[in-house]
Amino acid sequence: MTLTMDWQNLPGGGNIEDRRGGGGIPGGGIAVGGVGGLIIALIAMFFGVDPSAILGGGGSAPTTQTRTQTAPGEQDQAYQFVDRILGSTNTVWSGIFQQAGRTYTDPTLVLFSNVVQSACGQASSAVGPFYCPLDNKVYLDTSFFAQMDRRLGGGGDFAYSYVIAHEVGHHVQNELGISDQVERAQQQARSEAEANGYSVRLELQADCFAGVWGNKVSSLANLTEADVRGAINTATAIGDDTLQRQGQGYVVPDSFTHGTSEQRVRWFMTGFQGGDPNKCDTFGQNVRL
Repeated sequence: MTLTMDWQNLPGGGNIEDRRGGGGIPGGGIAVGGVGGLIIALIAMFFGVDPSAILGGGGSAPTTQTRTQTAPGEQDQAYQFVDRILGSTNTVWSGIFQQAGRTYTDPTLVLFSNVVQSACGQASSAVGPFYCPLDNKVYLDTSFFAQMDRRLGGGGDFAYSYVIAHEVGHHVQNELGISDQVERAQQQARSEAEANGYSVRLELQADCFAGVWGNKVSSLANLTEADVRGAINTATAIGDDTLQRQGQGYVVPDSFTHGTSEQRVRWFMTGFQGGDPNKCDTFGQNVRL
């Protein structure tokens, strides 16, 4: 990792469950959201892989290499990095919830390699980071960070942090009951395009929540303009329009599920510049999407 932001200054204790080196369970499938969902498109785009194979549905799980577990206090740098980022999101959101008279339940982050089983089903690391609302856990294969450097045009510690904070943003939505409301609205949608529109708003709000976290830790982590630019580059690279244009040469707006590059950057910066989660109402009638 490129050490730009001072992530070592952030509080740890982020509830990490280290499953790296563990085997997967054959079969199953998973419905994913957040940044990770777009990696399916990336895999198809760059490697010609059938997305249905990525999401499971039969066959044997990939074989993982055994990883030597380290003793407490001797975790590798990736573990320490994720622990500090997740720990700082817990601190930020616990404080925000407390100010609103609510209680925040910290999520768990599961580190895995190649394949993992969650309460939402089985997923390959090719899916990318994702949040499962059924077990309140974020799932992450840290090799995704190298994929960001190679394929998403964005790297650096704050860009990696943005990905984690985005998935935590989905946990915040789950805590607030927003995810359930969106699911009900999608079930009542009159068309696939309308249902996709709710998904876009949910993802953009998670981007905004990630920006709120970045605002709250900016001084402690000594964030620089270059750090922020790295996160913006990542948000730009994972816009639906950018991915579709690169993958198929044209854009189908009704199929968007995460938002355009411009939307993702704008909502991340809305959260980052103001640090106010109340400004992250992507479902408001006057919101410019």
